[in-house]
Amino acid sequence: MKPPLFSPLRKGSVKQHILSHVAARNAPPGHYGDGASLWLHKLERARGKWVLRYFLKGRRCEMGLGPWPDVSMADARAAAARATLSAGQCPIETCCQQNRVIARLTVAQAIASCFEARKAQLKGAGAAGRWLSPLTVHVIPKIGDRAIEDID
Repeated sequence: MKPPLFSPLRKGSVKQHILSHVAARNAPPGHYGDGASLWLHKLERARGKWVLRYFLKGRRCEMGLGPWPDVSMADARAAAARATLSAGQCPIETCCQQNRVIARLTVAQAIASCFEARKAQLKGAGAAGRWLSPLTVHVIPKIGDRAIEDID
């Protein structure tokens, strides 16, 4: 029998919520497990980071959930990465894909922001259209809606 693709987070079989707020605050630097793959890595007494440890396709992975105490214990326990993991998907890849979709800059947007930045250097603030006109006539209609990173 093949091993499962991911280790499910079973609430009944694993002790959860081992750490308390007071214990986390007073703990010296080190690594502290909260149960169900959640770890607090304290770098100093006053700062640390939350880490979600999981197995996916036979490999151990770690995903940072944010700095402690900025990210509360309740937020770390209810992280959206757990739902993605229980659906059988890699939470790190899912997060990277979402960030790529949000940050897609098109050619038309780049041309517009570049024109605004250069406007002060152009004669008559670019009102004659000699700088922008060729781009709006030839470039934007053909590749204006494509993302910058897709152009070679």
